[in-house]
Formats: sequence, structure tokens, C-alpha cells
Amino acid sequence: MDGLPVALVVALGLGLAYTNGFHDAANAIATSVSSRVLTPGIAVGMASTANFLGAFFGEKVARTIGTDLIGTPTGTTALSVVAAALLAAVMWNVVTWWFGMPSSSTHALVGGLCGASVVAGLSVNWDGVLGKVVVPMVVSPLAGALAGYLSMTALLWAFRRSRRQVAARGFRYAQTASGAAMAFGHGMQDAAKSAGAITLALTAAGRHTGDDIPLWALVAAALAMSLGTYAGGWRIMRTVGQRIIRVDPPHGLAAETSASLVLYVAGLGAGVPISTTHTIAGSVLGVGATARLGAIRWAVVRDILLTWVLTWPAAALIAAVLELVLRLV
Repeated sequence: MDGLPVALVVALGLGLAYTNGFHDAANAIATSVSSRVLTPGIAVGMASTANFLGAFFGEKVARTIGTDLIGTPTGTTALSVVAAALLAAVMWNVVTWWFGMPSSSTHALVGGLCGASVVAGLSVNWDGVLGKVVVPMVVSPLAGALAGYLSMTALLWAFRRSRRQVAARGFRYAQTASGAAMAFGHGMQDAAKSAGAITLALTAAGRHTGDDIPLWALVAAALAMSLGTYAGGWRIMRTVGQRIIRVDPPHGLAAETSASLVLYVAGLGAGVPISTTHTIAGSVLGVGATARLGAIRWAVVRDILLTWVLTWPAAALIAAVLELVLRLV
């Protein structure tokens, strides 16, 4: 598609950040709301603020999306590839939100980039995709589950002799902090990814050089995600916070703390774009396993896993079709 306005592609990047906000709001606040530590309004406001602040610590993640996954993107073909990938990710976010399924915006975006690039004849750095996306896609929920199990086990042992009412009050305060930490990690990971996609579009249009991420792109993506988070994501919130296991403050604290730790190690340390959805769901599973495996609603887990498996190929296929359409327009 000749003459695709770069402003339109940037708008799609901000649209992805917005849908990511209301789609993944559940990742940060579902357990806090479901355990009744925070009211929905307060939880959404807190998550919006923490999402915004977290974005400014996600430059490593943004750089991975912007420079490490597809070949040097220049010209109108590369710009249409980015547009197709962003639109595919937005469409997948909306569809999975409608059905209340917590899918990964990260994998939708990367799948879209790969699918559109293949159709357009652009090179894909498959080693980078494997090492920085596919492997973390598998490892992050497992790490979250293990950390959740160990955290919950430690809490049960540490407070085994505490008075129930006193411990419950302390857990409620602590979960407020862990919810904010989870929201901060979500902003660091997911707002940065949208900023990375915007940088990719700017590079393709010849408006940006180098591997740094423009500050205004981070600010714009952070604002868009915060607005989306403030709009809420109640359908997915019910799935993550209520349908997998019954969540109380100790469970919520352990799950959020564990997921936050995984997000920080991946984002601040390695700059690896992992899924906050996969990570918190894995942590919730790990926490639930400390009671008994029968407490986990496995039918819900099965549906979530199916959504995860479908996300990458579905987004790649949608983006490939969109790229073909854009080339004909």
C-alpha cells in the first residue's frame, strides 16, 4: 500500500496500548478485587497510575520489539507490515476480551509481525523470536506457578500460629502493595511493547534512526494504556480472579508478588517481552495448588490454555490476510 500515513500506524500502536489496558487490567487487579481488598474503582485507579509509571522502565522491552524481531524495516512495505500486525493484535484483543479469555497481547503483536513479514517478504529474526519470545512464553507461566506455590507455602508456614483476624488485616494491606507492584510491572512490559511497535513504524517511515525509543512514544503509549485500564476489563477480571480458584487476601498477595517478581526479572534484567497474562495465571495456579489440585477449576484452565495456543497462529494469520489486503489497496 503506497503512501500509508505514518500517523495512522502510530494511532494503531496507541490503539493497541488502549485495548491492552482494558484487556489486561485484570492481570493487575483481578485478585485484589476478587479478594475484596480493593473496590473496583480504587483498584482501577491504582492500576492506571502504576501502569503509567511502569512504562518508563520498559525501554529494554520496547527495544526488543522495535529492533530485534524483524529485519531492518524501511519503506512503505515495512510500514504496512507494522500496520497489519498492530491491527491484528487489536482485533485479537477485542475478540478474546468479548469472550472473557485472558490472552497475550504480546504474542498477538509478535505473531502479527511474523505473519505479515512473511507475506511481505521481509526477513524475520527467528532466532530472536525463539529466544526472546517463544522460550519466555513457555517459561514465564511455569516460573509464575513455581514462585506462586513457594510464596504461598512460605506464607502458610510463617503465619501458621498467627491469629486469623490479625493476619487477615495484614494481608489486606500487603495485597494493596502487591497489586500496585503487579500493575507497575504490567506497564513496564506492555506499554513498552506498544512504544516499541511505534518506533518500528517510525523507522520504517524514515522518521527515526538508531535503537533508542523516543520518549514521546513511551509517554503516549503509557497514557493510552492507562486510559484503557481505567475503562476496566471486567469480563477477563472474573476469569482470572474468580473462575480459576477462589481468591482470598493471602492467595492474592502470593500470586501478585510472584508474578511481579517474574515480570521485573524479565523486563528490567533481560529486556524480554513476556506475557503478564500468562505470568499471573500461572501464579494463581501455583497458589491454588498449595491447597489441593481439586480446588482448581481445570475446565477454565483448559479454555485459557487453548486461547494461549491459538493466539500466535491466529494473529499471524489475521495479519497475513491484512497485509495482502493492504498491498491490493
